[in-house]
Amino acid sequence: MEPMTVSDAGRRWLGIAIVVGALYAVVGMASTVLAGAVTSHAHVVWWRWAAFLVSGLVYVTHIAYERFRLGQGVRSTAGHVALGVALGGFGLALAANIRELASAAAYRPRMALALVAWPLLTAVPAFVAALAVAAVLRRGRIPGELS
Repeated sequence: MEPMTVSDAGRRWLGIAIVVGALYAVVGMASTVLAGAVTSHAHVVWWRWAAFLVSGLVYVTHIAYERFRLGQGVRSTAGHVALGVALGGFGLALAANIRELASAAAYRPRMALALVAWPLLTAVPAFVAALAVAAVLRRGRIPGELS
């Protein structure tokens, strides 16, 4: 397999962040549906932990892909990964707003705040953690990498 050039990586990272963000949202919504279908609290907890584990694997895989396949620098990797997480948070907030609109209760306009809050509340810690992980992975540095 041919290594990617910088221009290829520059074109691909945004699409990957969008796909990863959609994956986070799907995992979150699917685990909610599956947890709602069980009768015991232990099974609800199990589905929540399963979603957490799958999301963690997606997160680590995204960091590794950015660093080793696309050859991104530490800060770029952290930013791209944080964008994927923020898009996932936005997707979940959007789903929550749609569900709120469809519910029998009146829509609460403050739910719209989640469309901004959830991406921010997820992206900031995701950026910091990805920055740390990507820095540790820097030992696997790509020749000619600047940052």
